[in-house]
Amino acid sequence: MAFDRNLLPEPVAYFEGQDLKLGVRGKWRTTECKFHDGSDSMRINTSSGAWVCMSCGVKGGDVLAYHMQFYGMEFVAAAKELGAWIDDGKPTPNLKPTALSPHAALQVLGFESTLIAIAGANIANQVALTPVDIARVLAATQRINQIVEDFS
Repeated sequence: MAFDRNLLPEPVAYFEGQDLKLGVRGKWRTTECKFHDGSDSMRINTSSGAWVCMSCGVKGGDVLAYHMQFYGMEFVAAAKELGAWIDDGKPTPNLKPTALSPHAALQVLGFESTLIAIAGANIANQVALTPVDIARVLAATQRINQIVEDFS
């Protein structure tokens, strides 16, 4: 199996198919941002499919990146759904399934590492952690370790 970028949908057709009303002129067209429900804050490049929200900062380089991020899909699943994944006659490798998509895993890692950093700062400032705080730090550590194990 292989990815063929040339089989990705044409950007204007794809984004209009996502119920986005694109502005009528220019290479970069304005539309609403479905990531934060902002009106007229997302810009879409009609040639490459690149997109960026000027308000919430979410961005990507093509329709595949939008599809992956908006629907929380991994690369291969999104490429297949968009018709850009072709059978090249080679066997499909057995990939180890993960409980989370890479995007979701990064969100969890960010949240849990922030929680641990705050607990560390409290300890450094001689603020004693409660038993509930300690249990939560241990749970965060277990979640981080599980994600590392899943993706290594």
